[in-house]
Amino acid sequence: MSEPADIAAMSFETALSELEQIVGRLESGQAPLEDSIRLYERGAALKAHCEKKLKEASLRVEKIVVGAGGAPGAEPAEFG
Repeated sequence: MSEPADIAAMSFETALSELEQIVGRLESGQAPLEDSIRLYERGAALKAHCEKKLKEASLRVEKIVVGAGGAPGAEPAEFG
């Protein structure tokens, strides 16, 4: 399932904030059924986007290396 273009362009923080708002609305039980379904679908896409961003960040952190002489360095993570 590919995520909508507007979600793909979101930062992790923006996507997480919107996901938290959606969870709050769903937990309140106030949204009509059709709205709840739509919110749930968007929430699932936001969750997947956040997980992807976290995985990318984790891979970048794992690429940090200590160079010769003890100097820290970094290698770019390869995504593909």
